[in-house]
Amino acid sequence: MGAIVSRITGSLAFFFYIINTAFWVTPILVVSIFKLIPLTFTRTACTYFLDFCASSWIRCNGLVEDIFHPVDIDVQGDAQLSPKEWYMVIANHQSWVDILILQRVLNGKIPFLKFFLKQQLIFVPVLGLAWWALDFPFMRRYSTAQLRKNPKLRGKDIEITRKACAKFKSKPVSVMNFVEGTRFHPAKHQKQNSPFTHLLKPKAGGMAFALSAMGDHIHKLVDVSICYPDKVPTYWEFISGQLKEVKVHIQVREIGESLRGDYIKDREFKIEFQNQLNQIWQQKDQVLTELAQVKTTREEA
Repeated sequence: MGAIVSRITGSLAFFFYIINTAFWVTPILVVSIFKLIPLTFTRTACTYFLDFCASSWIRCNGLVEDIFHPVDIDVQGDAQLSPKEWYMVIANHQSWVDILILQRVLNGKIPFLKFFLKQQLIFVPVLGLAWWALDFPFMRRYSTAQLRKNPKLRGKDIEITRKACAKFKSKPVSVMNFVEGTRFHPAKHQKQNSPFTHLLKPKAGGMAFALSAMGDHIHKLVDVSICYPDKVPTYWEFISGQLKEVKVHIQVREIGESLRGDYIKDREFKIEFQNQLNQIWQQKDQVLTELAQVKTTREEA
């Protein structure tokens, strides 16, 4: 009986998520045409409207969640957040559900989250255009083999990052970065020989490039730790009501001058940046250990 209820719940939730997405993507795609007009005022006005549509999409998704598959999200920390501030947001990554949890917890409290996306994702039907309209940075990474074959490509990815982040200087924004680079999995954890219990090794390059590109605009780091006390859910388990509880810890850190510099040419800065990120990761690992140990489920309440 429970399996049948889950299928019905998940199917209904998925249906309304699709309807909600189609409803808000439509004005996003229409207004995105006007962003092509080379006038600063027009582009800025479009950006504010498009971010409003995206934030409204998240709020409506929240209503669908509350109706069909409510989740107890326990948010901890003493973070003071503002939608008028520029932020760099980092988080541990275990499931695509992480993105939905981040959007639900942070929407309205900080500017709309902008994720770094692989360049290939711009070709995803409809959504690729929507992400472009919302100024999501599309990144292209070159492999070591490609760089050896064509040395002229070296530094191109950094230049792309700078150009993408330049759009964020006219309006407060939250730049999201999963610094592990991929979702956590025990096999990946073992292969890396990661020194952390709950985390993969952090990759500092993308975060360092983004901070350098944004200059003095971003001076606060929102450090989010996400813990699923029972098990890491799939997207289907999330929308079908099988996820009951999530623990989220939020900490805001100041981004000092020691985190700004030339990550490619300045070796001392590169080492120092990596050391500071590793220290943040050690603290995050401890936070996740503490969150996992305190299990406050609805049944216990």
